[in-house]
Amino acid sequence: MDLRVPSVRGLLKGPRRLVAAAAAVVVLAGAGTWTAAVASDDTRAVRTSDQVMPVDGVRLDTSFFTPAGGGRRPAVLLAHGFGGSKNDMRQQAEDLARDGYAVLTWSARGYGKSTGRIGLNDPKGEVADVSRLIDWLAKRPEVQLDGPGDPRVGMAGASYGGAISLLTAGYDHRVDAIAPAVTYWNLADALFPDGVFKKLWTGIFFNSGGGCAHFEPELCRVYDRVAESGIPDRAARKVLEERSPSAVGSRIKVPTLLVQGQTDSLFTLSQSDAAEKAIRANGAPVDVDWIAGGHDGGDMETGRVQARVRAWFDRYLKGDKSAGTGPAFRITRTGGVNSTDGTAQLRGATADAYTGLRDHPRGIALTGRTQHVTSPAGASPPGISALPGLGGSGGLTQLSALGVGVSLDFPGQHATFDSARLTRDLQITGTPTATVHITSTSDDAVLFGKVYDVGPGGTQQVLPSQLVAPFRVTGAKSGKDVTVTLPAIDHEVRKGHRLRLVLASTDLGYASPTAPATYTVSLKGDLSVPTAPAVTTAAAPLPAWVWWLPAAGAVAALALLLTGRRRTAGPAPDPESAEVPLVIKDLSKRYAKSADRYAVRELSFRVEKGQVLGLLGPNGAGKTTTLRMLMGLITPDDGEIRVFGHAIRPGAPVLSRVGAFVEGAGFLPHLSGRENLELYWKATGRPPEDAHLDEALQIAGLGDALARAVRTYSQGMRQRLAIAQAMLGLPDLLILDEPTNGLDPPQIREMREVMIRYAAAGRTVIVSSHLLAEVEQSCTHLVVMDRGRLVQAGPVAEIVGSGDTLLVGTAVPVDEPVAEKVAALAGVASAVRTDDGLLIRLDPGGTAQRLVVELVRLDVPVSSVGPHRRLEDAFLTLIGGSA
Repeated sequence: MDLRVPSVRGLLKGPRRLVAAAAAVVVLAGAGTWTAAVASDDTRAVRTSDQVMPVDGVRLDTSFFTPAGGGRRPAVLLAHGFGGSKNDMRQQAEDLARDGYAVLTWSARGYGKSTGRIGLNDPKGEVADVSRLIDWLAKRPEVQLDGPGDPRVGMAGASYGGAISLLTAGYDHRVDAIAPAVTYWNLADALFPDGVFKKLWTGIFFNSGGGCAHFEPELCRVYDRVAESGIPDRAARKVLEERSPSAVGSRIKVPTLLVQGQTDSLFTLSQSDAAEKAIRANGAPVDVDWIAGGHDGGDMETGRVQARVRAWFDRYLKGDKSAGTGPAFRITRTGGVNSTDGTAQLRGATADAYTGLRDHPRGIALTGRTQHVTSPAGASPPGISALPGLGGSGGLTQLSALGVGVSLDFPGQHATFDSARLTRDLQITGTPTATVHITSTSDDAVLFGKVYDVGPGGTQQVLPSQLVAPFRVTGAKSGKDVTVTLPAIDHEVRKGHRLRLVLASTDLGYASPTAPATYTVSLKGDLSVPTAPAVTTAAAPLPAWVWWLPAAGAVAALALLLTGRRRTAGPAPDPESAEVPLVIKDLSKRYAKSADRYAVRELSFRVEKGQVLGLLGPNGAGKTTTLRMLMGLITPDDGEIRVFGHAIRPGAPVLSRVGAFVEGAGFLPHLSGRENLELYWKATGRPPEDAHLDEALQIAGLGDALARAVRTYSQGMRQRLAIAQAMLGLPDLLILDEPTNGLDPPQIREMREVMIRYAAAGRTVIVSSHLLAEVEQSCTHLVVMDRGRLVQAGPVAEIVGSGDTLLVGTAVPVDEPVAEKVAALAGVASAVRTDDGLLIRLDPGGTAQRLVVELVRLDVPVSSVGPHRRLEDAFLTLIGGSA
């Protein structure tokens, strides 16, 4: 499974649409179009075959990965997440193939190059498709068989791909082991929890998936009906339940590794809990792993999880009894921030058996009077808990990984009940519950329960994993006692803190009644919290320095005595570059698992105040890697980056002076532009006055549109709002990665003016873009990279008008062999063919006069010779045509 991207675009690549399609499949071995390649970067080469398979009126795009050697081996089917394609699974497929598996990936109907409509893992559609893929595997000479037509096969996938793994295991007895991740057991319960419509997540699925035209008509009717009424009906539940693993739960009898996310308001821990109970009741081995991240962001622990999946398949597909599959129950716990790189510190907690969600409950007394809660007309303004769609945003993702985030409860729209201060630490592992009495002025009431961890001062409160539990109370006019099952969490409440139960009338992510009502809420008992004492956290390993520090200290002390010299632990600030926005010196970054292949190599350049610097280079030049190192997201192997004299490392304080726009930002569509920015700034924890919101908005030039809902914005306005978000706090150094993607020419011109206005005040902008003509107009300076190295740096005018580059016009087009001869001439650095002739860059000492003589000698039909004036020409010349 690909767990690298914890966002709507990433993991949900698994939620960018809502599902995948229907129809029976007939796969003919050998049918379709094939291409084949052998990857040779690893000593264990992998053979890759691509095939488009005809399937009952649609076509499925597939890839088959096998080790280079012969023989039969177990097979693994890897399913992609929502909104993705088979390409998302390529790296994991290659890794599994190198470990001795035959791996098949495919794009589900409606995704990638596959045709058909999305059917939400319809048993008659997507599930039947997978059975036909298993038929195909049974005919392959590379695949181990358990019997005629029965290959040894496992399945893995995340989110949408996790559900198809569970469903296939229930419908096709030939599946031997599965490893589903961050997925659902009952989709009706996930999207209609306790009868409340999870409107924001569902809307994200359908709208980002292209709307109803991409889905089976039955699904569109369900969505339109529920979205309009705000109330899930029985028919809607039936449609989703038929497509849920729970429908065939009694038939899933294979070893199952359940990986579920703690930071996940879409598919909560209760989904994997239900799956564990059902599959274990069938007598199958089941292990459960709660990871730190989820669909709302956080650390997806990709490396550790994929290693555990491999071990799972080694045990249950290869039959390797020595393979360590890990503990029966594991939870990743967050223990603060690593002071060296600013990342969340993660530690594993384990138990010999899965404890469930209600293990060893402890009663916590709450106090609070009877309270009246208003449910406003139109359910507006709504409270805020989780923020679907913002999981990929850097700031919110990091906050989510640390167990904090943004939450808002509006006055008069919620009831609050507090505990006394705790006299000792309390570990909550599972679902707290509370019994309350609710009376409503309307027939039905919809409320949202959540438990806060409130600090000693009473002002700082944390909503663990940003989770809320919706519940509907029918017949509430006469009053009812209701036991509220709160979100499943794993959270430590420290001594001196309080627990706060909040029952709110609205939440941004859900549909609430639009008619106004008043709810009367009172307590009927203690808050019951599960403690799961059998789950123990591993002691943090002692750092290596604990062991070598005494000896090293003695050596250092002796050195000090002998030399009187002192050394600092890290690079000290450089006072000479304290006013220089950026200095990069001898920067290098190797590709993973490679000692001699570089993404960036020996790169050096300098950026001054007030410059708009364009970072140019063909695909693979190292631009993105350079920007990631500059933002402190990855660490260079050699060299250094200094921003205003301070060395960059992950979490470096000087990064607060850097703003970045990378791949756009996620915005809440129902909030205005201004409200989105205010919410984002609040999530950073910095004082409101430091945002300089009005100044950033003035530069972005959004005008009256700031008061409108973001869903009404054009693509250009969304881009400018995203850049305004990057400009909050008016960072001295602003980094923009492809800011004009998706914009039309007038919008591109507006974006150019935004960059120029921002730099006009003495600030610095670095922009990476493939639109060379636009870079030529908006940038003052350029850095050109190719194959990880610096090709040229300097003012735009100097590079474009460089006297060492000539445009040679020819009467007829020049053939490639002639261009190669010209490039080999003495005094010529490179020669590139163009529609009009040749672009030639001269070596130092080369002259136009000598070049013309040589061209005539080679019978090149020269019609004109002169300096070129276009950046595109200069760029092609500088990189030798490698673009």
